[in-house]
Amino acid sequence: MNINDILISRRNLIKAMCAASAGTFLPHALLANGCDVISRTIPGSGELLPVIGMGSSRAFDIVENRVIRTHLGSVLQAFFDNGGALIDSSPMYGAAESVIGNLLKTTTNKGALFAATKVWTDGKQAGIRQMEQSMRRMGVKLFDLMQIHNLRDWEVHIQTLKEWKEQGLVRYIGITTSHQLRHEEFERIMKIQTLDFVQFSYNIDNRVAEQRLLPLAAERGTAVLVNRPFQRGALFQRTKASRLPEWSSEIDCATWGQFFIKFIVSHPAVTCVIPATSKVHHMVDNMTAGFGRLPDAAMRKRMIEYYESL
Repeated sequence: MNINDILISRRNLIKAMCAASAGTFLPHALLANGCDVISRTIPGSGELLPVIGMGSSRAFDIVENRVIRTHLGSVLQAFFDNGGALIDSSPMYGAAESVIGNLLKTTTNKGALFAATKVWTDGKQAGIRQMEQSMRRMGVKLFDLMQIHNLRDWEVHIQTLKEWKEQGLVRYIGITTSHQLRHEEFERIMKIQTLDFVQFSYNIDNRVAEQRLLPLAAERGTAVLVNRPFQRGALFQRTKASRLPEWSSEIDCATWGQFFIKFIVSHPAVTCVIPATSKVHHMVDNMTAGFGRLPDAAMRKRMIEYYESL
């Protein structure tokens, strides 16, 4: 399927969803293309956040030139044009923070920006310097969310983040991991610290987080960001020779990408998923998953069974 086919399919899907929107599952609203974006409440504040955000690992770690800047600018514009808000980055992602910061200067419809990044170094002063550098790179005066990346020197940085939050230098604080081996330590920190956000991997093929981390986040009133929603492309490799089931239209899915994303954000403890892409048509496809109906528990089970049968 080429980009024009995707865009046409998307327009038809949006028209159908908007026409049927009265009484359907559109719980909260950010207007985009005449239809409501699905949003979730951040438990600690009640603030609404669209369920589809944007990651930047690999996709935005590039050496800039005019052609690349124009292309990635279109990717970022598509994100905002379709109701996006949360952009997640990290110093670990090379040039990503700087690239995003430069692109934001020429991006329109960015009033809803929810800027998130991470501290990824050792030592209190090094952490402060790095976070200040991230502010300059992304061009924000205040980060909405600052996270401790992969728990690196977390006992030191958590104190700094609490101080920064008290001083109004960040709005929310949290911790992240993309390594399943760290789940036990991650769970322990969630229990002993008051965190606004946690971030970890979760998808239809890797559902380990359902056992302890997602229930604990719900219990603690902690927002959840989900990384690696496509298992770094492995989900598409598994399904590339298979067609979507016909019943996927019942949850307004037109592509496998939407199928995978809707499975994630339909979990009641998930606040936002952050797929990363450097392609406009993939961004549009990702954002489309933030409209229309989401699967209920029975449908989620059906999705798992179908995926595992492939």
